[in-house]
Amino acid sequence: MNNKKTIETIARLALVTAMYVALTLAVPALSYGAVQFRFSEILVLLCFYRKDYSAAMILGCFIANLFSPLGWYDLVFGTAATALAVLPMYYFKNIFLSALLPVVFNGILVGIELNLIGEPLWFSMGTVALGELAVVAAGAVIFKFVFEKNRVLMRIIGATKNGDKPAL
Repeated sequence: MNNKKTIETIARLALVTAMYVALTLAVPALSYGAVQFRFSEILVLLCFYRKDYSAAMILGCFIANLFSPLGWYDLVFGTAATALAVLPMYYFKNIFLSALLPVVFNGILVGIELNLIGEPLWFSMGTVALGELAVVAAGAVIFKFVFEKNRVLMRIIGATKNGDKPAL
């Protein structure tokens, strides 16, 4: 990889990391707790188009969770949920199926995390999963029907279009 491409990639990943943190911290009441609508989670869908975005999402989640009222629990469980969700996303052929990964992993792991601080387990798993589903489903529709229809937007995100990916 040439230096220009390396610098461009690092800049793109740094920008996305910063966007994730900023969007999470912009609405903290919706970003942390038993009922979550982390608008920053729309960005995890970038991992469907480029696997290197997973590093940006994991780091962004970790940094955002430094500000969580749940402390180290969120650093461990929240960041692990993000890592488990985003790492395999690139290998899926369908964005809607890949969007289920953060729903499942956040629902389970963040639900367990909330249970450790006294929230009911099934309620926490359900509310976190539903909030995540609302955000990533909206994001998947936007990516599928807006981004994928526009070559300029796909070039901006540096997409390696999903046509060359193995099916899952």
